[in-house]
Amino acid sequence: MNDRSQREGFWDDPDKAREVMSERADVEQSLSTYDKLAADIRDQSELLELAEAEDDQSVIGDVEKQLDALERRMRAVELARMLSGPQDRADAIVNISPGAGGIDAQDWAEMLMRMYLRWCERKGFKTEVLNLQPGDDAGVKDVSFSVSGPYAYGFLRAENGVHRLIRISPFDSNARRHTGFAAVLVVPDLGDAADDVEIKPEDLKVDTYRSGGAGGQHINKTESAVRITHIPTGIVVACQSERSQHKNRSTAMKMLAGRLFEKARQEREAEFAQNYTSGQMAISFGSQVRSYTLQPYTLVKDERTEHKSSNATGVLDGDLDEFIEAYLLKAADQRESQGKSKESN
Repeated sequence: MNDRSQREGFWDDPDKAREVMSERADVEQSLSTYDKLAADIRDQSELLELAEAEDDQSVIGDVEKQLDALERRMRAVELARMLSGPQDRADAIVNISPGAGGIDAQDWAEMLMRMYLRWCERKGFKTEVLNLQPGDDAGVKDVSFSVSGPYAYGFLRAENGVHRLIRISPFDSNARRHTGFAAVLVVPDLGDAADDVEIKPEDLKVDTYRSGGAGGQHINKTESAVRITHIPTGIVVACQSERSQHKNRSTAMKMLAGRLFEKARQEREAEFAQNYTSGQMAISFGSQVRSYTLQPYTLVKDERTEHKSSNATGVLDGDLDEFIEAYLLKAADQRESQGKSKESN
């Protein structure tokens, strides 16, 4: 990378040059962090060996005090390894849609929306609801929102898939147990890179309609909301967050570019391909990535990593970090294993 910056004509394209220099700075920072951590672990290990040989309890105690700090630094390095994908730094766009389960599924989709918004609030991320279609009696039929913050997409891509809820339905007068499903689709906000995703105008069906929401002076009197259907894939995106039809169309196109980018990525990765058929997930039994059981006991279990928590209330209130990190760690290990396998071949 140093050689590249010294080549003739390197600065002829300032934007590309800045991108390369930024990448170089990130690599140098990562190497420096790793080298410093490795040196500190080595020093503390050698000091501990000497202290144990001399039975110096005061030094042993000092080394033990350093372990928590070293563990936190190792965790930060491990997290950086997990979030090393080309789009992981990007902001995210989250879409939640109910599947099998009727009104319970629509209510479940709204519960998931609240869970993710609470998680974003804990992380200090900024969110904006881009599109929300209320359910007939409860919950939502569809909701999309943007998430802005460091590594928003990198973290939230762990949530891609079908989520299952098992509980005593509040909508069943006989208080029977019901199962609801909802699909979570997270795509990167590609920003200017969205222009690199090829979208042919003739492949689009564009509809406009009046935005939903509360009545009174805030009701939208014009057809400013935009719904775009990508005909070849059947992907549908919608935006009604702005009063301007032009702005809503621009945001919807950005959402579509992210969906197409994510679809192509997941099709390249065998572990995700089975969740997609013509770009759509099967939102029903046997397809879930995580199950949330509220009755007759409480348990949240990720089917991909086997990570579990009995604190379902906490998880639904946004306590998701352990589930996200367990998935990202497994995905990083798989990515490295696949890379080594390719090299050996």
